[in-house]
Amino acid sequence: MVRTMSLLRALLRTARMIRHTPRLADGLPPDDAVLLDAPDGRMAPSLVAAALGDWAPAARLLSEVREGADWESRDRYVARLSSFAYARDDWLSGWLAHAPRDPDALVVKAELEVRRAWASPARAERLREMGPLIDAAADCAPQDPVPWRIALDHARGTHATHTAFEALWERAVRRSAHHYGCHVAALRYLSAQWYGSHGECFDFAEKAAADALPHSLIQALPVHAAFARLLNGEGSSVHQDRIDEAADRAVVLLADYPPAEPWPAEVRNLTAAVLVRRGRWEAALEQFRQIGPYATTFPWSYFSDDPLGRFLDARQGVRHRLASTTPLRTRAARGSAADH
Repeated sequence: MVRTMSLLRALLRTARMIRHTPRLADGLPPDDAVLLDAPDGRMAPSLVAAALGDWAPAARLLSEVREGADWESRDRYVARLSSFAYARDDWLSGWLAHAPRDPDALVVKAELEVRRAWASPARAERLREMGPLIDAAADCAPQDPVPWRIALDHARGTHATHTAFEALWERAVRRSAHHYGCHVAALRYLSAQWYGSHGECFDFAEKAAADALPHSLIQALPVHAAFARLLNGEGSSVHQDRIDEAADRAVVLLADYPPAEPWPAEVRNLTAAVLVRRGRWEAALEQFRQIGPYATTFPWSYFSDDPLGRFLDARQGVRHRLASTTPLRTRAARGSAADH
């Protein structure tokens, strides 16, 4: 009898999935239209030119955002260019040969070499060698917080003490008190995975979010803390409440941003991942709809060497979960049948 009931429940779930899963794809781009870490319209021409060995468009773009003090865009563009240079850096070498003291070339070089050092088995030793390069990038652009964000990431890898890290943090926020990248770097240092605790991580994130400017992505910093907590298990009911509150805060913030845009895409991907881990299927599906075609390596690379595949699997899994719990005949369907 028990086996029969289990079989019936399994059959019912399958029937629900077959009936409802296609409908739940409304508003989602097809799998083959989803892109991983797609650049925005300003960044794309620089990457195309770099692929042809031409550094000039990247130089113009980074100079423009530096002169305009658009530090958030500058940080994203530096990260994207260094990621491209990780596999192909001939264009960057040409740029540095032409202008060895260019602050824009130097900051991309610093980010690139720190990334390479992080991937090395001798990480701490390699990172220590990068200190002068980061200092050079900072000296060439005294108002730029991006070298200081790189310095914060560098300090985490070199086992910097809390006192040393706090000194770097003060110098970073002196240049831009509300710089998102610097806040994320500080949060990672304070996480239990590195040199802090889950409590410190949440406390820092929640205070920063409360002090953030309107519409700033720093308001979503608690969802980073929530993700860090989830990577080590959900913990106590207190932590679970903080995780859900962080996700709710991020959902409210992200509603202010246009859907299917690359700029907030990473935070949307992160929020979706947290909602999935918490089993909040409807809210997660709505975030996947808002993400549109813009999948990001973070956070999905934490679960798979194929972040795009993991993103698509998570999106499909949410649809299956929702479909399997939706009645075979919804109220609207019953009403429609009665009309006939």
